[in-house]
Amino acid sequence: MTVPAVGRSRRFSLRSRVTLLAAICVAGAVGLVSLGAYHTVRTNLYQQLDDSLVQRAAAAVETPPVQSRLQQIPGAFLASSDIQIGLLSAQGTITYPGEGGQPPWGPQELAVARGNASISLRTDPATDSRVVALPSGAGQAMVLAQPLGPTKRTLNQLSVVLFLISGAGIVVAALAGTAVARAGLRPVERLTSATERIARTGDLRPIPVSGDDELARLTHSFNTMLGTVAESRERQRQLVADAGHELRTPLTSLRTNLELLLSASRSAGPRLSERDRADIEADIRGQLDELTQLIGDLVELARQDEPRAEFERVDLVEVVERALDRARRRAGEIRFDVRLEPWVLSGDSSALERAVLNLLDNAVKFAPDGSSVRVRLRPLGDGTAVVEVADFGPGIAPADLPKVFDRFYRSSEARTLPGSGLGLAIVKQAAERHGGVVYAGNAPEGGALLTMRLPGIPG
Repeated sequence: MTVPAVGRSRRFSLRSRVTLLAAICVAGAVGLVSLGAYHTVRTNLYQQLDDSLVQRAAAAVETPPVQSRLQQIPGAFLASSDIQIGLLSAQGTITYPGEGGQPPWGPQELAVARGNASISLRTDPATDSRVVALPSGAGQAMVLAQPLGPTKRTLNQLSVVLFLISGAGIVVAALAGTAVARAGLRPVERLTSATERIARTGDLRPIPVSGDDELARLTHSFNTMLGTVAESRERQRQLVADAGHELRTPLTSLRTNLELLLSASRSAGPRLSERDRADIEADIRGQLDELTQLIGDLVELARQDEPRAEFERVDLVEVVERALDRARRRAGEIRFDVRLEPWVLSGDSSALERAVLNLLDNAVKFAPDGSSVRVRLRPLGDGTAVVEVADFGPGIAPADLPKVFDRFYRSSEARTLPGSGLGLAIVKQAAERHGGVVYAGNAPEGGALLTMRLPGIPG
């Protein structure tokens, strides 16, 4: 059965690939160096052999002849025990010492003897010798031959040494690559183990970081991601817990009122007066409205962890005016004192409109009947502008000021009024998504002063 290529690549670990890559690189480098060294030594040895042979041939030509057994021979014959030497005539006869043997000769050497060439240097394949011929007087050539066996043995020994050194280098490179891969990939293994641990247990504890290299920075980034995920999970857990707590009261009240209506509708049950029935129905409608608003606010807050939407150019004056139109329809006798200066920013117009509307609704909730709500949009001269909403209500107690933008927080004065405690939390979320801040205080003329500060430019 053929194993799929994907399965093979998965079993071939990154550590093995690093080791193999190191071994291949070293093998290539050592192989090139060995080939270069062998070629250089081979060329030098043959060149030295040729130079030596030519020098000895020239010296043999210049050596004066000696008389041996009534025959005159070159004096070099007496000092040629390690080479083959002979005197070749133009007629093709050769004289050589009996102890050394006849040197090989052919047309090239004969051409030198006849004066057709000044030198002959070649390799004779039959005797595996290097042969040189130089003119030695009229109609003669001095021929020297030296076997290539010793030189080739030296080259063979060199090739064996280079092969062993190359093999040892590859083994060392593989071991070094394994050690480097093991040490270098240890942080990656920790990241892998941490990812598997998180997937298995949901534990978001950070991973220990050592060093300051790229893998350490990767671990820092992974820890940052873990922190973000942990923070998001904690916000979701807190939101679910708070939502469950806030939903319990209206659901319990709604259930009680429905049970009363159902009990009264039975023939054997207690009778309700029209006034009591109308009050219960009004309570049910109010509780349904409260649940609807609470669920809408929860959905809006849940969007905090969504990917940031692509922002567009937003005219903040238009956003505030749209929010004012919606707020006036449910403000009753409350008036709005509005003064807006042009301001433009990059953002989500619907989210900003919801935030401004929540500020206006909060002011209307606490403003006395017949009073006004002051609305200002003005730049501060530092690249930011503020949306200020102030009412003439009872104001905010000093102990409540740090908490008014928290989820589900309601002051003692607000608990008797409709609302979910999420409106100002949505304002804070929208401001922070646009790079702004929110803060609460009390206006000089009395009442609460809520401010949303946003970056941008004058329109």
